[in-house]
Amino acid sequence: MENINLKPSSNDDPGDVIIPEIFEDKITHSVINNFFVEVTSLTIFTLRFFKELFKPPYEFNELMKQSFLIGYRSLPLVAITGFIIGLVLTIQSRPTLAKFGAESWLPAMVAVSIIREIVPVITALIFAGKVGSGIGAEIASLNVTEQIDAMQVSCTNPFKYLVVTRVLSATFMLPVLVVFADIIGLLGSFVGVNIKGNVSPYLFFSQIFQTLEFIDMFPAFIKTFFFGFAIGIIGCYKGYTSFKGTEGVGKAANSSVVFGSLMVFIIDMIAVQITSFFQN
Repeated sequence: MENINLKPSSNDDPGDVIIPEIFEDKITHSVINNFFVEVTSLTIFTLRFFKELFKPPYEFNELMKQSFLIGYRSLPLVAITGFIIGLVLTIQSRPTLAKFGAESWLPAMVAVSIIREIVPVITALIFAGKVGSGIGAEIASLNVTEQIDAMQVSCTNPFKYLVVTRVLSATFMLPVLVVFADIIGLLGSFVGVNIKGNVSPYLFFSQIFQTLEFIDMFPAFIKTFFFGFAIGIIGCYKGYTSFKGTEGVGKAANSSVVFGSLMVFIIDMIAVQITSFFQN
């Protein structure tokens, strides 16, 4: 059998260790293999969600409870974030527009930026950090304490009770939060416009609604459903398939935020390409 020398040569730094190419190939193969296994498992998990979605019994009470927990309790954070986005964007954009004598276009420009891109993406990222991590940690803790197994023994479908209700709640609550954040963001923009000026509410909002078109609002609203679904399904998947032990709870919460945020950017990139295609 061929011996592999791991010792550094005389010309190398004594602190360095040479990793043979065979080890590098194994590491690369392991990463690629784990990636495809993860994607396949998530796909099977998603297909199971759609299968369980249409099968009775329907956990309507749990759905309403999760919608309250996910939606209502996220309103303060979303409202503060939306107001700050509108205020800061308006204040930062004013000097640039003033150089070109286009300061009157400030409300319309800020409104289009807020509604089309900034508020949906940032709200989804906050949603992934708050709700996605909470779902992952909650289901992982139930998995660690074997409460999911206990639900199966008691003839309760844990997948339908835990996963379906939370994914549906996340899917339908995020668009509501985004619309709420859009309104608060426009109010923040109105405050920012009036810091160094005097614009009436009628003039401000009339200019906004004269500029906004259907293509500005509809795609931005539709993609928030996909944002919410991706965040919810990833959080449930990470929690449901977590390893036993308290360490698994932390990893489930962390990976739910990371992969949920990544999926938000991927979905947004696809949505922008589709919207640009139809606009052209």
